[in-house]
Amino acid sequence: MKKFKPFIKDFFFSIRFRLVLWFIVILALVLAGFSAFIFYSQTRDYRGDTTYELVQKLNDIEKLLSGSVPVTPILQPGDVLLVIGPEGKVVLTQGISSNEDGANLMKNAQSAMLGKPELETGILSWWQQDWKNSHTQYFFIMKQISSIQGISGFAILGSPFDPYGMISRLIFTLGLGSLLTMIIAFGGGLWLADRAIRPVHTITQAAQSISETDLNRRLNFSGKDELAELANTFDAMLARLQTAFERQRQFVADASHELRTPLTIVNLEANRSLSTKRSIAEYQRAISVIQSENEFMTHLVKDLLILARMDEGQVVMEKRVVDLSELVVDALERLEPLAARKNLRLETGELPEVKIFGDPQYLLQLISNLVENGIKYNRGPDQFVRVETQLDHETVLLRVIDHGQGIPSENLPHLFDRFYRVDKARGRSDSEDSSGTGLGLSIVEWIAKNHQATIEVQSSPDSGTTFEVRFPAAAAGTSTN
Repeated sequence: MKKFKPFIKDFFFSIRFRLVLWFIVILALVLAGFSAFIFYSQTRDYRGDTTYELVQKLNDIEKLLSGSVPVTPILQPGDVLLVIGPEGKVVLTQGISSNEDGANLMKNAQSAMLGKPELETGILSWWQQDWKNSHTQYFFIMKQISSIQGISGFAILGSPFDPYGMISRLIFTLGLGSLLTMIIAFGGGLWLADRAIRPVHTITQAAQSISETDLNRRLNFSGKDELAELANTFDAMLARLQTAFERQRQFVADASHELRTPLTIVNLEANRSLSTKRSIAEYQRAISVIQSENEFMTHLVKDLLILARMDEGQVVMEKRVVDLSELVVDALERLEPLAARKNLRLETGELPEVKIFGDPQYLLQLISNLVENGIKYNRGPDQFVRVETQLDHETVLLRVIDHGQGIPSENLPHLFDRFYRVDKARGRSDSEDSSGTGLGLSIVEWIAKNHQATIEVQSSPDSGTTFEVRFPAAAAGTSTN
């Protein structure tokens, strides 16, 4: 019994039961309304037929009262007739066995006439229950007649209403039919609701069985209904979660790998310096290496914090209308010492006044990251990085061009991935500039997206690389979002 209690509790609180319950309630209201309409229509028609028959009988009686033809053949067993002549005198009776019955009938007629002192040519009708203790409902009509020796009078004619119990059988039939219909509808509704909710149960079981290490499962529902749409949305959510977890694991692994190298170098240099007494020059070299690795880790941690804040939506940009060409000049002035140390020149192409809507600080970082990337990977005798801007209708173009080693086409789709390096064989120790963290282009992509900008890269090995960022011009739409 204890095993069934949770099942019964879950059943009564389930959506399936509530759907069926609401369906049954609505169906019951519809059946009640339909049954009431049928009952009213049938009762009205039956009353109309009874009234018509009684009126026809009274008309025949009115004709026969002027002659000597007997009235009895016109009436049926159970009919009640009371003809009242002038001065309230009873002229004719039928089916009335005592004066008391006649007096009661006249009293009921007088009660029915309240508010209608003159019948004229109209007909007055009323009901009377338990006529002569027969437990049968009688329907009476009273009509003015003018055939009693030329003097007007009244005739009261009554007949048993529904003597064969047709109305009672109709009520029983409607009630039983409605009850059976609701029972069948309840069973069918449970079956249909179970089939309709079954995909939700499948989704629930799949969600319960999926863990962080098992995000590759999919429901793969077919169809075009709402549940199939829900299942497809669930699959899409799983795909996004899987991508997010994979990126998180890769991010942690890459960050650990990037930090392990400088920490190892710092540890080796420190142990080497402390292992034996060395010259001042050797100590200076060791401190210089440690300082360089410290700068790299500081730069890496800073970029990681920036990306973490970006991912969490904690970055608030203060956008305003700025001249992109002025920001280019500022970025090149800041990076001139770095370019001089690499023995390359920074060039500017056309720098017209171009207005965009954005955050100057983050736009300056975007330009600086692209220029630093060009400085870092320049190769060959003619080393330069050129930056130019252009207004193309309602679009502002920013181009950063270098004459570097270029990027193979198979690496272009992954260029903005975090910690991605085109030449994986080269380590940091092989590079003249060890400040690169592999996060600069990821930050560039995020800044561009938050300025409704797109980035295109054109590159080939030994032919240099061109980054082109397309911003909407400030006149095309200024927004604070």
